Amino acid sequence: MTKKIASIFGSARTPEGTAAWRQAYELGRRLAQAGWIVANGGYDGTMAAVSQGARDAGGYVIGVTCAAFDPLPPNPWLSEERKMPTLIARLEAITSLGDAFIALPGGIGTLTEVTLVWSLLQTGSLSPRPFVLVGAPWAGLVDAFKRYTEMGDSILALAQLAADVEEAISLLK
Repeated sequence: MTKKIASIFGSARTPEGTAAWRQAYELGRRLAQAGWIVANGGYDGTMAAVSQGARDAGGYVIGVTCAAFDPLPPNPWLSEERKMPTLIARLEAITSLGDAFIALPGGIGTLTEVTLVWSLLQTGSLSPRPFVLVGAPWAGLVDAFKRYTEMGDSILALAQLAADVEEAISLLK
């Protein structure tokens, strides 16, 4: 049986040792223990934490990096690097890989990834699959989307909110 891939989105700026970094590490570890391959953007911050957690648990990690970010090196915990020529190609690759998507808090890049997945699920360009937003910041953003956009309940329901890693993992089953 082929292992499923979880594409993880999160900040490149999260410092090692912070609560957010530890949460990302735990997510990678728990995904690997559950038999998932982990894919992410391949750089620092929560991407590195998820990668290290997965590798420390014996997992396989795919880093989808971007030539536009050269000479920025990938994090050292990747099992495999897939370097894309452009940011658009990188977004397409990481969304195409995912059998599930999990987003940790992040910046504009993370928001881009989340809204792209949301749109692909809404339009049917991606078949239904788990799409989980982890942490309190996402609840506030979803509330803002509900109040200030034309996203209806059926579109908002494509994403599931999880308070923590344990809840996120449970939503993948």
